Amino acid sequence: MENSTLTTPLTPDIETFRRIRKSIGILGVSLPVVLVLFSLVPFFNTPIQPSISHYYHTNLRDLFTGVLSAVGLFLFRYKGHYNKVFWKNDSLLTNIAGVMAFGVALFPTAPSQCADKVHTLISFCYSWLSWLHYGFAFVFFLVLSLISICVFTIGQKTEASVKASPYNENNIYKICGYLMLLFFVLTPVCDIFNCFDYSTITFEALMLFAFGISWLIKGRILGDKGKIGRHLYNEVNE
Repeated sequence: MENSTLTTPLTPDIETFRRIRKSIGILGVSLPVVLVLFSLVPFFNTPIQPSISHYYHTNLRDLFTGVLSAVGLFLFRYKGHYNKVFWKNDSLLTNIAGVMAFGVALFPTAPSQCADKVHTLISFCYSWLSWLHYGFAFVFFLVLSLISICVFTIGQKTEASVKASPYNENNIYKICGYLMLLFFVLTPVCDIFNCFDYSTITFEALMLFAFGISWLIKGRILGDKGKIGRHLYNEVNE
């Protein structure tokens, strides 16, 4: 993870980092949107599912597993900075998140009925497979929240002449990280108490939005010059 700088030119390595971050962010934000939109198209013959994970057992499973595998590959190959503190070790945390993304894709949640079982890596209808799936998902989002809160906020260099803004990137990363944790807790709670229809897929989508926004901002998808640079990154970069 490169530090924010005031005068350092944009090198190929930094540009590559930013492109990877933007790609991860775009995939995270787009997955729930595309799945739901395709569900509204009769051609795909797939109703909106109770959760994103349930899309594995539909005609859209290739899209579901493909996006997750792409996210996993990007995260696993993302070479961040080493830190002796576990929750600040960029390289280690992204590797763990990448493995968890592959786990979520390869070990799907159980279908609503065992008769609906489709071919999977472990082609049996065991309840423990669902727990394995959600275990991967839990670690995935926990690690992603740590990255936003503890890693993305490291190393920001600021310009003393630029007044700090409430829209500073570090505030955005922390908000996104804590929102991921909040939505993850609300997902099973609302499922148990039947808060509203489609609560699970709603909170899962919000988790992915928070995850994606954090990575998009870190990838500087909005640019970093002028007012954007001053407000988001506290930099003078005209």
